Amino acid sequence: MRDRTGNQCPRAEGAEGAGVRERRRGRAGRGAAGGARAGRFRADRASQVAAGSRQISQAVTQIDTAADALTAAVSRQLTATAAALVTAAQVTAQGTADVHTAAGLLDGLRATTHWAHTDVLAARFPRVAVDPDVLYVDNGSVLTSAGKAAALDLCLHLVRLDHGAAVANTVARRLVVPPHRDGGQAQFVTTPVPAPESHPLADLLPWVLERLDQPLTVEDLARQARMNSRHLGRHFRAVTGTTPLQWLLAQRIRHAQELLETTNDGMERIADATGMGTATTLRRHFHRTVGVPPDTYRRTFRS
Repeated sequence: MRDRTGNQCPRAEGAEGAGVRERRRGRAGRGAAGGARAGRFRADRASQVAAGSRQISQAVTQIDTAADALTAAVSRQLTATAAALVTAAQVTAQGTADVHTAAGLLDGLRATTHWAHTDVLAARFPRVAVDPDVLYVDNGSVLTSAGKAAALDLCLHLVRLDHGAAVANTVARRLVVPPHRDGGQAQFVTTPVPAPESHPLADLLPWVLERLDQPLTVEDLARQARMNSRHLGRHFRAVTGTTPLQWLLAQRIRHAQELLETTNDGMERIADATGMGTATTLRRHFHRTVGVPPDTYRRTFRS
């Protein structure tokens, strides 16, 4: 406030200064109150976070305990399942094909048994379509397998159908067996060479086996046996049950199997040693004959 001369009035100046100081004190008071509230909020928030952390920790502990209990229960169940599968495999392998066929359950159906007995089974039960190449046959209500190991394959197949691949794989790991084996019985079948005796091919067969790395033809074999190709074919069927070329290919494959099992030779070197020419030709004939690629065969028999 000013007087008539325009000078500031002292009383007014004092009153105005007091008002300013009062407003400043008010703002300061409100700031202090706000700071106190913020401090209480932060304290409450920290308390809530601590309580939530304790709850989470307790929940994790409970989950871990439940998971351990579930794992133990599943482990016990899988152990029992594995033991049951072994027992089932032993029972399955003990002549199930003969039992089923004797009862007429396999008439008109495919079936298998151990490769050493497939010819006998086919001769005894001509109404059954005996498949000597597979590990097991699933006809729905009637199932057959080839040998005890193949019976485990069949049991794992049933577990896979009923409970899924994950459970079957877990059971397979518990049994320390593959969850699914590639190929069929062909990879386990030996290819016997006729024993030396008095037949027209007695001298020819050993001669061929010593020259599997060479590109032999039917004419080469006929020339060595001193007979024409037609007579050679008839003698081969009588002695080996197959044609000259099929027998020769079987011996090349057998030799390739031996090299895959006992050496670290590459595919090209094995192809040269078996007269296949190239690795591509070896892989094609081997896969078609044995049922699995050469690399898979090597891993199976050298693992």
